[in-house]
Amino acid sequence: MPLILHGLTPIHWAAAGAVIAFVTLTLLLLANRRLGVSSGLEDICSVVLDTAYFRRGAITSGRVWRFPFMAGLLLGGFLSAVLGGGWSPTWALGMWDQAVGLGHGAVLAWMFAGGVLTGFGTRLANGCTSGHGIFGNSNFEWPSLLASASFMAAGIVTTQLLYRVILR
Repeated sequence: MPLILHGLTPIHWAAAGAVIAFVTLTLLLLANRRLGVSSGLEDICSVVLDTAYFRRGAITSGRVWRFPFMAGLLLGGFLSAVLGGGWSPTWALGMWDQAVGLGHGAVLAWMFAGGVLTGFGTRLANGCTSGHGIFGNSNFEWPSLLASASFMAAGIVTTQLLYRVILR
């Protein structure tokens, strides 16, 4: 099945799963570290914000590998977009624009609010979807199983509300 954008044929899901498993296991076995994106965001914040929360050892000790990991996420996304047919930033929000029709300022405010709520949820759940969903679930950690089930349930409910009620 082609991808939604650009009609490209996607890489088989098993290849991506194997790479994620390799990175996760390598990180665990060689460095005794957990894979998660919210920890990398804390590292980035710790460079800019001089507070005790961001100066604790749990954050500063992982900078050696988390900074390159975060840079690789950004670079990989950019290269994927460029190699997949070109990268062009847009203000378009698809069906949301058609139903609501927000201006550029409102789109920025909407995205900022979404980012703040995502950050709040990440701290409330004590980790992000990648940390819980990939690492925690693979270790059969009860909090991660519960958090992942909550992420999925909230996503399903939100999607149903958006597409069947609000954007109908």
